[in-house]
Amino acid sequence: MNSSSATPDHVTAYRLLMADVYELAGLSRRTSETFAREVSGQSVARWHVMSVVSEEPATVPAIARRLGHRRQSVQRVVDALARMGHVAVKDNPAHRRSPLVTLTPAGEIELGRLNITAETVRAAQLKAADVGVAELASARETLRALIAALRADEPSKPSPPSANEQRVKTGEA
Repeated sequence: MNSSSATPDHVTAYRLLMADVYELAGLSRRTSETFAREVSGQSVARWHVMSVVSEEPATVPAIARRLGHRRQSVQRVVDALARMGHVAVKDNPAHRRSPLVTLTPAGEIELGRLNITAETVRAAQLKAADVGVAELASARETLRALIAALRADEPSKPSPPSANEQRVKTGEA
């Protein structure tokens, strides 16, 4: 479908899909919070950051963009994970002021524990929902297409300055 063929029905279907995505995300997050806390005393925020950097090292701004969170919030989570020994912060050859966050061996173990528990819980939920792999793959394909379209429409503007950068700019630092 090209953009000129979108109808009010498409927009309504999109709104209904998004309402369900938000509801699913909320339910998923609440159940994830419960078993993350029970399994290892972790928060979902920590789990999500560890998951992102398990794929490849990433900067805090990149992690924040991927998760849809503010950089400052992600920085606090990264700092906590670093204190716990689950992530390490390393020099970034591409950007001196934005180091790379990497998962440590202890973080890999912790993430593995969380993922094993999640797989058990989610497998039971998926069985109860009677949803197959092909249906999940199709849903993901649809969501990825929508994500790409929305990202293409995002204005490219710089991130707002952090509170610290703002104080320096105004001479309060």
